[in-house]
Amino acid sequence: MIKDTFLLAFFQNGLLFLQDMNKSEYRIVGVMSGTSLDGVDVVFVTFYKQDDDWSFKIHASETIDYSEKWHSILKDLVTKTYEDLQNIDEEYTLYLANIIKQFIDKHQIKNLDAISSHGHTALHQPENSLTYQIGNLPSLYQILKTTIVCNFRIQDVAFGGQGAPLVPIGDKLLFSDYEFCLNLGGFANISTDIKGQRIAFDICPVNIVLNYYVSSLGFDFDNEGNIASTGEIHQELLDQLNNLDYYKLSYPKSLGLEWVNQEVIPLIDSFKLSIKTILRTFVEHVAIQISDEINKKSSASVLITGGGAYNVFLINQLKKKNINQLIIPDKDLINFKEAIVFAFLGVLKLREEVNCLSSVTGAKQNHSSGIIYNH
Repeated sequence: MIKDTFLLAFFQNGLLFLQDMNKSEYRIVGVMSGTSLDGVDVVFVTFYKQDDDWSFKIHASETIDYSEKWHSILKDLVTKTYEDLQNIDEEYTLYLANIIKQFIDKHQIKNLDAISSHGHTALHQPENSLTYQIGNLPSLYQILKTTIVCNFRIQDVAFGGQGAPLVPIGDKLLFSDYEFCLNLGGFANISTDIKGQRIAFDICPVNIVLNYYVSSLGFDFDNEGNIASTGEIHQELLDQLNNLDYYKLSYPKSLGLEWVNQEVIPLIDSFKLSIKTILRTFVEHVAIQISDEINKKSSASVLITGGGAYNVFLINQLKKKNINQLIIPDKDLINFKEAIVFAFLGVLKLREEVNCLSSVTGAKQNHSSGIIYNH
C-alpha cells in the first residue's frame, strides 16, 4: 500500500515550495546571536512531532565567542547609517556562514532539513515600523548550500507587531510544563499563558547594562555577580529606574539597545557612582521588576535560562523576592534555549504553521514568519 502524502504548496519570492505535512522529524541547525554579545550560539537539534505534541533532542551545541573586532562593531550598530549597516550586513553574513560551516564540519552533520538563523539585531524600533537583523542575506544559502530559514521579525513589524519576543511559541509548544519561561539575556523576557492565550514581553534590561558597566573594570561580565554583591544599593537611583515610563506600559511591549542608550545609561551616569554600587543597584532593580511579574501567580514553576542564570547573586535576590519555584535547568538548556527555539521557528515556517503569536507581539494576526532560501 502506498501511503498518502499531504503536500503543502506555497509561493515565496515567485518560487513554488512543497512541504510534506506528514513529516514527523526535522534535523535543524539553529543559530542565535543576542544583544548581550556573548557570541554566536549554534545548536544541532532533531524535532519530533507525534500527533499534536512536539519534542526535541540536542545533538551538538557551541557558543562561538566574538572576536574583538566583531564585538566592537556589533555594540555600536545603533550609531551607524543605513548604508553602513548594509555593508556590515554583507560582511557579517559571510562571517556567520563561516561559523555555521565550521560547526557542521566539526560535528560531521549530514542530511539537514534546514539551517534556521535569527541573525543579529542591528536596529529595533517597532514604533517606527523598523527592525533590521544583519546576517540574513541570500549569500547564506549560496555558501552553505542548505535550505536557510531566517529574518523572522520583519513580517511581524509589517503586520503592526513588535517583532518580539518570538521565543514564546517555542515556550508554548516545547516547554508547556512550566507556568513561566524567563530568559535572562541582554534583556529579561518572560512568557506565560493567561486565560488560554500566550502572553510575553520584555521586562527590563539585564546583561546589556551589567556587562556595559563591568567592562570598564576590564571584565566581559560580573562572574556570578561577585562584584555586584560587594556594592550598596543607591536608593534614589533605584527609585528612578523603577519609575521609568516603560514599566507603566502594558504588553505587548519590547526593548532594544536604543532605549537603553537613551533612557537607562544617561540616568545611571548622572549619579556618578562607583561601578560596584551601580551593579548592586541595577541587580536590585532587575530583581524587583522580574518579581513584580512572576508574583502575579502563586505556586508557579519558573524555568530560567540565558546567561543571567549563572549570576548567582541575581538569582539569590530573585529567590528572596518571589513566592514561586525557580528552576535552573542543565547547561545545554540555559545556554541554548533561544537557539533551539529559533531552530523550531524554522520548522514551523517550513510547515507554514503559525510561529508568531499576535497575543505576544500585538500584530494584527497570528502568522508564519520568516524567509526561506533554497534556490
